[in-house]
Amino acid sequence: MKTTMLIMAAGIGSRFGGGIKQLAPIDDSGHIIMDYSIHDAIEAGFNKVVFIIRRDIEKDFKEVIDDRIEAVCRAHDVEVGYAFQALDDIPEGNAVPEGRTKPWGTGQAVLAAKDIVKEPFVVLNADDYYGKEGFRKIHDFLVSVHGDNSFCMAGFLLKNTLSENGGVTRGICRVDENGDLTDVIETPNIVKTAEGAEVNGTPVDVSSNVSMNMWGLTPGFIRTLEDGFETFFKESVPENPLKAEYLLPIFIGQLLREGKITVKALESKDRWFGVTYAEDRPLVVESFKELIDSGVYKKDLYSDL
Repeated sequence: MKTTMLIMAAGIGSRFGGGIKQLAPIDDSGHIIMDYSIHDAIEAGFNKVVFIIRRDIEKDFKEVIDDRIEAVCRAHDVEVGYAFQALDDIPEGNAVPEGRTKPWGTGQAVLAAKDIVKEPFVVLNADDYYGKEGFRKIHDFLVSVHGDNSFCMAGFLLKNTLSENGGVTRGICRVDENGDLTDVIETPNIVKTAEGAEVNGTPVDVSSNVSMNMWGLTPGFIRTLEDGFETFFKESVPENPLKAEYLLPIFIGQLLREGKITVKALESKDRWFGVTYAEDRPLVVESFKELIDSGVYKKDLYSDL
């Protein structure tokens, strides 16, 4: 069965202090975080990889990714594709608001791939490391029999996703007794403290499950997402034309509240980490070294596939 990993790599990375943070090496062999996600996805059984990027980073991106990653994928019968997120790729009859430079968000990023993703897929951020368990669980879910509106997500413990270097935004999940997601509360500026974490001085339960934008979705979802993008332009953009964002967790949360979909929350005990701030990179480099030293990955990363 064909299954796709859709990697959102179009982010500007302004908090990273300039440059293209998705392409920053994080081990002695020059691998980037995406290498580890690609490894884990192939190991789990995914057989198609689609990168969502911007045209202005295409040259730099392909210099880092293209030959090396495509060779690995070809060796394992994995198809590779590219999709391009663009500010002016919006519903027909609309115009980009004057002065708007901010991308439209993760919902629009997925829509950029609507013409090339025709199979169940996992979508994730390029600059996040998710671990192996989430890929395995989501792949197993996607290849089992489910309805077109039955989705899943990998949930991570909040305490395993915080930055030492500043506030982060997380989708805090509400899950029922059957393990089904009931809501996602997008929560900005969660700051790590000595006691745990807080938002604007209010403590937050660090054992909460959070969404790190790792969703298992179906092709039918893309049609629903496209309809939602039109509504977003009618309702949200006029209210905040320069900053409104079409975000996957918010849209999925809305569909849940309306009873239009189900989402199985698949808890992963793997530690998540990523590069939000430039100061995060040394910890990420050290974390990958520990994973290699402990035998989770080979130094020659793809040699065990």
